[in-house]
Amino acid sequence: MKRLSALLMALLTLSVGAGAHVGNPDIYMEGFAGPYKLYVTIRMPQVIPGVAEIEIRSESLDVREIRVAPMELTGPGSQFAPTPDVTRRSAADPQFFTGSLWLMEFGSLQVRIEAEGTQGKGELAVPVPAIAQRTLPMQRPLGITLAVLVAVLAFCLVSIAAAAVREGALEPGASPQPQNLRRARMASAIAGFLVMTLLFVGWKWWRSEAVRYEGNVYSPPEIHAALDASGRLLLDEQPARLALGSSRRPAQVVDFKNLLLDHGHLMHFFMVRTPAMDSFWHLHPERDERGEFVENLPAMPPGHYDLFADVVLKSGFPVTMVGQMDVPEIGGQPLTGDDAGIVANPLRQPAADAITSPLPDGGRIVWDRPEKPFRANAALLFHFRVEDRDGKPALDLEPYMGMAAHAEIVRSDGAVFAHVHPAGSVSMAALELAQAGLPGSTPAAIGMTGMQMAPERVDPELSIPYGFPTPGLYRIFVQIRRSGTIQTAVFDARVE
Repeated sequence: MKRLSALLMALLTLSVGAGAHVGNPDIYMEGFAGPYKLYVTIRMPQVIPGVAEIEIRSESLDVREIRVAPMELTGPGSQFAPTPDVTRRSAADPQFFTGSLWLMEFGSLQVRIEAEGTQGKGELAVPVPAIAQRTLPMQRPLGITLAVLVAVLAFCLVSIAAAAVREGALEPGASPQPQNLRRARMASAIAGFLVMTLLFVGWKWWRSEAVRYEGNVYSPPEIHAALDASGRLLLDEQPARLALGSSRRPAQVVDFKNLLLDHGHLMHFFMVRTPAMDSFWHLHPERDERGEFVENLPAMPPGHYDLFADVVLKSGFPVTMVGQMDVPEIGGQPLTGDDAGIVANPLRQPAADAITSPLPDGGRIVWDRPEKPFRANAALLFHFRVEDRDGKPALDLEPYMGMAAHAEIVRSDGAVFAHVHPAGSVSMAALELAQAGLPGSTPAAIGMTGMQMAPERVDPELSIPYGFPTPGLYRIFVQIRRSGTIQTAVFDARVE
């Protein structure tokens, strides 16, 4: 292909992720089940089938009971909910509910939440990309126990066959004759051969199932990036079959012609210069007549960049493609539309505990940072305040791609990447599909309940639910729109 003569090609960065994130298996979401505001955390199982642990906090004491049920996100399975499970209400905290659900299918699922209280009943649907994150080895004591039991059972089967031939036709009290003993030895040999054959066939079946399941372990597909002679970025997905099929559904394919709009764009493309993480760009390539995505890069510092490309398949399954590229010195084009970026101070080791980040117009974003150290796998609610140059609440905030804010959270080694917003870590395209399946849902209801779409003017107090998945050093990019201009703030965090 002619494009192979382009200046640069990307390489795959291997990390396990869930959905439109890398290294983020759990789901965090803030939404409304009717009149009840809920904060939902879904701890995803490492294997499928597996048990998902669900934590729900109600903002008020109005909720008496919460029920949960797993369903498919689209298709006939999304119309008929199974009998929901009742969550457990905490005795110490009546606003906190916990439960668990078996997830039996790979792919685009949802957890249907029913809340009932003093204001009646409300429902919320949370999209869940169900994937296998790893294979779990058998515990050694269990393996030894099973091997001993198999040996005992095999010996018993051979002994029973020999005894049946040797003594089955004898009169009570009679001793076996030599011909009976010969037949018994022959029966033992035949039974032993059959048992060994059965064990071998079983072992082969077990291995084939293990290999098949290993093929279901999810890893982010790669994206290839190249610069043409004019400095335009060209993106090409590798034909990748995601291991999301089942006996009833075929495996899904990452195809640039098979995408849903998410926040008004088919792709959200992120570039982070490493290892300093001091150059960050959030871009929105457009699909050309060949079906490939292209983007006129802005002027950015040269260096090595990690790439993350968020897309949502038509099934509602979110995918983050990953790659790397080296960017030379380029003139670049002015930023347009929803594209934005920042050149900031390098990431420091240890992390700076700054709670403020300046904005270009003299304003700032303040992070109401908790005093306790951050812990991995703990659900958090990030609170930010936007202030103008006089230190007063900024009154000129506008929606940025339909949301009050967007945040990108990246671990220093690139093994964790998350694109989140006030509704949480779920894909908006998938959330819209899930909410549309609720009884009596309308576009207006979807906007008011599940999607948390921002009004024309945005409150300067922002909150974003999320939880750091692993220990390490993280950089957080918070993006807002003020008076038509997109601004980016930068914070760092050390997670223990």
